[in-house]
Amino acid sequence: MTHILVIDDDRQLLRALRIALTARDYAVTLAQDGTTGLAAAQRTPPDLTIVDLGLPDMDGVAVVQALRGWATAPIIVLSARHTEQAKIDALDAGADDYVTKPFGVGELLARIRAALRRATPTEQAPVIATAAFTVDLGTKRVTLADGTEARLTPTEWHLLEILVRNPDRLITQKYLLQEIWGPRYERETNYLRVHMGNLRRKLEPDPSQPRYLRTDPGLGYRFMPDE
Repeated sequence: MTHILVIDDDRQLLRALRIALTARDYAVTLAQDGTTGLAAAQRTPPDLTIVDLGLPDMDGVAVVQALRGWATAPIIVLSARHTEQAKIDALDAGADDYVTKPFGVGELLARIRAALRRATPTEQAPVIATAAFTVDLGTKRVTLADGTEARLTPTEWHLLEILVRNPDRLITQKYLLQEIWGPRYERETNYLRVHMGNLRRKLEPDPSQPRYLRTDPGLGYRFMPDE
């Protein structure tokens, strides 16, 4: 059974989410503050975490950062903060998706399903090797040239997977946004900038001058394998 951890101080919302999630056969753990939520995550690592930003004891961004220190499971931020900077901060901290309040339960459930699909391994898939890193699409592992494993979030992995499966091809911003976040987010190019920046910092020998994960300004991105 898929385990979902919900960290939010709104008791009414917690009750509603527990009813909606358990009705769809998810195992649910609830926490009303960041400290309790992080402790619960360490005791029983969830398959997905939903985090509010306005928690009583700490900012939700700090919770996301703490989770990302040891876990790669998807994180969905659920917040009343609507500004672009709030979204950037959460995504840059390691969140995979951002849903603003008020929200529809149906949309949230769809985003949960999408995040869990992205976190599911693909079997019998090829290995793409470069001088800087190797991508194993079957095991969802990325190994750097020095033999260490790069720790990617599910969204970073999904973005990388699309690119490496289409070497030398321009993948448009609109396609990536629709494929990863859904059609309503085809204009949220800041999502791509944040996650691509994180990928480059983790994989590129020189992130400021990317060799493999290239930008076509105003159009999209492409993976350029070794010649």
